[in-house]
Amino acid sequence: MMPSSRLKAKQKPELGLPQPMADWSFEAIGTHWWIGVYEPVGSNALADMRRAVAERIEAFDKTYSWFRADSLVSRIAAEKGRYVFPEDSGTLFALYRALYDATDGAVTPLIGQLLSDAGYDAAYSLKPGALHEVPAWDDVMTYRDGELTTKEPVLLDFGAAGKGYLVDIIANELQSAGVDRFCVDAGGDMVCRGLARSLRIGLEHPDDTAQVIGVVEVQDGALCGSAGNRRAWAGYHHVMDPRTLESARDVKAVWVSAADGLTADGLATALFFTTPAELLNRFKFEYVIIAADDSVAVSPDFPGKLFTESAH
Repeated sequence: MMPSSRLKAKQKPELGLPQPMADWSFEAIGTHWWIGVYEPVGSNALADMRRAVAERIEAFDKTYSWFRADSLVSRIAAEKGRYVFPEDSGTLFALYRALYDATDGAVTPLIGQLLSDAGYDAAYSLKPGALHEVPAWDDVMTYRDGELTTKEPVLLDFGAAGKGYLVDIIANELQSAGVDRFCVDAGGDMVCRGLARSLRIGLEHPDDTAQVIGVVEVQDGALCGSAGNRRAWAGYHHVMDPRTLESARDVKAVWVSAADGLTADGLATALFFTTPAELLNRFKFEYVIIAADDSVAVSPDFPGKLFTESAH
C-alpha cells in the first residue's frame, strides 16, 4: 500500500489499444457494452454469438432487475414465498453472503428498498422520501440450492456485484462458442481472456471525467470499478450503507483487479465499507482506493501505474 500518496491527474492519454478482429457495441441493463473478439470468426458464427449474448442478457435482466415489472425480483418484492432462481445463481448468492459477513452487513442484496426510498427507484425519480431500516439477511430470507424463501416482501438489488457477474456469464457464452481471445466491457466492468497484448485502460478521475489518475493493463482477468460520481443525486450516491441509511462518504472510488468479474465487482463495493486486510484473507485481488481526502492506497501488485505525488 501507499497511504502517503495523493491523487494527481493527467489528461486522458491516447492508449493505442490492440484492434480486435471483430467487435460490436450495444446498450443493455442501463449501460454501454463493447465486446471485442481477438481471433478469426466467421460472419455466421458472429451473428449466432451476438444473438446468444443478447438472449442471455435479457434472461439475466428478467431475473434480477427490479427496474422492470415482469422480473423475478419484482415478484419477490410484491409477495413473500418460495422462488426458484437460475441454476447458476448459487455463485452470486455465495459471494453476497461472504461480503455481507465480511462487511458487517454493509454489502447486502436487501439494499433495494433503501435505494428506492432515497429516490433511486424504478421510475428514476431521484426524489428522496422517508428511509426505512434495512432488515438483516437471516431475519427475512434464506437461500439454498437455487431456491430463495422470503418471510415478507423484500426488494432485492444486486447492483453491487451483478454487473460483474453478468460480464462473467457473457464471457462464458463466448468461450462456449469456441472463442478463446476476447474482451467484454460493460460500462467499465470488464473481463478479458487470452489476449496476446494487454489492453491499457485509463482510470477515470472521480472528480473530473476528462482526466485520468492512472493506467491499468488488462490481459487475462477482470477489472471493475465503483465510484459515487456517476450516479449521484440530492446528497446521495448509489453506494449506500444500510447501517447508517446514508451514502458512503470516506471513499471516492475503488478499482479491483481479480480473476473474475463477480469477485472484482463485489469487492469494488465492499472496499467502500471495510479495509483490504479484512478481505484479503478470503479473496485474491489487487486494488486502488481513492479516499475522500484524495489520498491513494494501491496494492503492491496492482497491474498498472497511478499518477501520484507524496503527501505533505
